[in-house]
Amino acid sequence: MCLYGYSSMSEGKLFTPGSKINQIICAVLICLPNFSYGTCIGWMSPMTLLLQSKNSPKGVPLTDLEVSWMAALPYLSCVPATYLMAYMGDRLGRKSTLLFMSAICFTIWTLKICSMNIWVFIIARILVGITMAGACVTGPTYIKEISEDSIRGALGCWGALFTATGSLFSYIIGDLLGYHQILYVLVAFPMIHFIVFLIMPDSPSYLVKEGKLKEAVKALTWLRCKDSPDTSIQLELERLMKEHKEDDENKQFMLKSIATDRILFKAFLIALVAAVSREVCGAVPIQNFAGDIFNLASEDNSSFALSPNKQAMMLGVVQLGGSLLASNVVEKCGRKWLMVITCLVSGLSMCVLASWFLIRDYNIISTAWIPVITLCLCIFCDAAGLMPITIVITGEIFSFKYRGSVLATTMAIASVADFLQLLFFKPLANTIGVFYAFYFFGVMCLLTVVYVIIKLPETKNRSLEEIYEELKRM
Repeated sequence: MCLYGYSSMSEGKLFTPGSKINQIICAVLICLPNFSYGTCIGWMSPMTLLLQSKNSPKGVPLTDLEVSWMAALPYLSCVPATYLMAYMGDRLGRKSTLLFMSAICFTIWTLKICSMNIWVFIIARILVGITMAGACVTGPTYIKEISEDSIRGALGCWGALFTATGSLFSYIIGDLLGYHQILYVLVAFPMIHFIVFLIMPDSPSYLVKEGKLKEAVKALTWLRCKDSPDTSIQLELERLMKEHKEDDENKQFMLKSIATDRILFKAFLIALVAAVSREVCGAVPIQNFAGDIFNLASEDNSSFALSPNKQAMMLGVVQLGGSLLASNVVEKCGRKWLMVITCLVSGLSMCVLASWFLIRDYNIISTAWIPVITLCLCIFCDAAGLMPITIVITGEIFSFKYRGSVLATTMAIASVADFLQLLFFKPLANTIGVFYAFYFFGVMCLLTVVYVIIKLPETKNRSLEEIYEELKRM
């Protein structure tokens, strides 16, 4: 019984039993808030150029300090928000938490529609941190818990795909529409999602944890496209019950359990390094300040044929391409080597870009297309490997009990790194030189390559027990 509303399981079917279609539909709807989050991040690039121009719709151009705080604040508010979203996910369920995320997105755009006061901008950008936490904690956890092993990795990459699509959408409409028209378009997406998602099931893992076994069976039957519960549904339910029982037997404080258990601690270090390495690869400041970076690169150089905003749109297209690649190849080449390749390419591209800026500062003639190519490579590699794989891996190396809290902790630490980068990127780039930042990003990526080769086990199509057995041997 497939492709019907979760609440109408007695109606007809359009696909054969065992089809993946219901998991795909559910995953698409889970990822729609990621699209809204992507629009919030992408909005900064075209709007920075507009709001700092003499034609600013605010009347008075924003200062570099105001723009830096607007860009950085989501990453600061994301630190407590990750724990809020993890707590809500565990206590209220993944579904309710995702609906809350859409409500916050709606509030963000409504605030900007109602006022252009700088403090309203600041409050709206603080709320973006909550959507960021949901995109990195609630969404990936939810998808992992509704997916079969055979498509878990591919669906897990969709969060990054929808985020990239949202960013690109903001770049495009930022170039085509007026300031207020953009806001009216963007406010519609979370409102539509909130209404549609009401018909979706909650995570089977959460339902088992709450003792709602009948609802868990119903959710699994719908997700696996079955006419009625069969042996495979019963086996999956028993596996979830066993996982919950093992977690329930360990009454220690979660972080203490991780610190005292050698295998859990190894898994936590892997998740932490993966999360932080993604944030210091250079993609975050590039996404937020793409227009400004291209402005810096095009100073005294007339060979840039496209405007900074259109070049930022090109980055959005590249990011979308990387996300599409990740969702298609992650189940073929595996998590580990996809991360190694993308980290290596990203690191080399950042070092080349830093060298380009350094050479240009010494008035040596340099090729104008190098910034475009290297920035595109960094964004492509981030979307194709670093961003989706770090979240997929963390979801795969922890059980239900630890999954949300570990994602929250690693995301909180990574968000502090993002906050500092975005707060100081523009001031430092304008004073000591932008090449220092890009050399730093390049070195961090190359160090990550070494760590991943030595410490990261392959998690593709493997159970938690199999992954932990390999960690014991490492």
